[in-house]
Order: sequence, then structure tokens, then C-alpha cells
Amino acid sequence: MITYPLFLGSLGFWEILLIVLVVVLLFGGKKIPELMHGLGKGMKLFKQGMNEVEKEMNEVKKEFNSIDDKKEEQK
Repeated sequence: MITYPLFLGSLGFWEILLIVLVVVLLFGGKKIPELMHGLGKGMKLFKQGMNEVEKEMNEVKKEFNSIDDKKEEQK
């Protein structure tokens, strides 16, 4: 079974090729590496942000678990 990224599931080869050609025509060959570099940086920052949120959520979960453990010990 082939899995596709979220938005590429229904796009075929010709549709993707057309999108690439339009991007090249709009931005030119020299701008595309700059755009991809910016996109890569954005994805990296997004991933770092998600990791930070996940880390904070795990810390809060540990705090709640320790509070629950203390309550059970008092009973």
C-alpha cells in the first residue's frame, strides 16, 4: 500500500509537473533554492516548537501524576 503526504493523495504525475512548471515560471530558477531554504528553516522551527510543546506537556503530566500519588498516600 502506498501512502502519500496529506495533500498529494489525489495528485497525479501531470498535476505535480504542472505545479512545478508554474512555480518555476512565477519565481524563476534562481529564486527556487532561496524559497526551499526558507521552507526548510520554517519546517525546522515548527518541529522544534512541537518538540518543546510535547516536552512541556510531559512535564505537566508528571506533575499531575505526582500530585495524584501524594493524594493516594494520604488516604
